[in-house]
Amino acid sequence: MAELTALQKQYILHWGEMGTRWGINRTVAQIHALLYLSPKALPADKIAETLSVARSNVSTSIRELETWGIVRAVHVLGDRREHYESMKDVWEMFRLVIEQRKRREIDPTREMLRRSLADLDPKEAGAEYTRERLQAMAGFFEAVTELHDHMKSLPTGTVRKLLKMGAKMKRKAS
Repeated sequence: MAELTALQKQYILHWGEMGTRWGINRTVAQIHALLYLSPKALPADKIAETLSVARSNVSTSIRELETWGIVRAVHVLGDRREHYESMKDVWEMFRLVIEQRKRREIDPTREMLRRSLADLDPKEAGAEYTRERLQAMAGFFEAVTELHDHMKSLPTGTVRKLLKMGAKMKRKAS
């Protein structure tokens, strides 16, 4: 990728900042942004040079992005180095990120809530209130999981139509 434009730099910096708000390392998010904007796959050393970060940090960050499934290694004819590219379909990327977050955050929380409810001693002080609160939270996480499972089975075009329909319904309700 040639020298970054001011707009590209702004996007990469913003994506890094947003990443930290979402619990993602700033460099990981910036590398993702750079690869997303790049019209061709980039080698790790070029990523490090462009973003002014350590090569080792790039390697670690790339591995994390690969585990999310939104960045992949590709080979370029005539170059022995691995190059990396980001998924370009934002809808599919969003689905993968949601799936990973569900697996890493929602699923363990659901399991903890189930265990907590099963282990709750009804003889302890405040047990009934605690049960009510945990059941409410467990119900929420079960509903979110059910929604996720329904949405992930839908084709992208259907999800887009649902979102547009939701926006129209909101405007009519206002």
